[in-house]
Amino acid sequence: MHWAYLSIAIIAEVAGSAALKHSAGFSKLGFAATSVICFGFALFFLSLALKTITLGIAYAIWAGAGVVLVSLLGALVFRQTLDTAAIAGIGLIVCGVIVLNTLSNSMNH
Repeated sequence: MHWAYLSIAIIAEVAGSAALKHSAGFSKLGFAATSVICFGFALFFLSLALKTITLGIAYAIWAGAGVVLVSLLGALVFRQTLDTAAIAGIGLIVCGVIVLNTLSNSMNH
């Protein structure tokens, strides 16, 4: 169940980031409130995942997956361009998460 909690935390964080973009510096209260609520859910579910996943590993996966998904969301929804260096960096983040999940002895498999 801890992986489901971590997945929900990641999705909530990405949704909160998208709402934050739409909030226009917190001037649009509906989007601002949505952002705060989503980030609250993200932290709550991250805390549940941390009951069984080590802090460093959970945070690395949470942050790495969040960066990748927010970057894709920015490119697809907000039409923000990613240059070659950005794409390479995102690829390295994905590789890092894969290494953590497959090779690290710190993981609770």
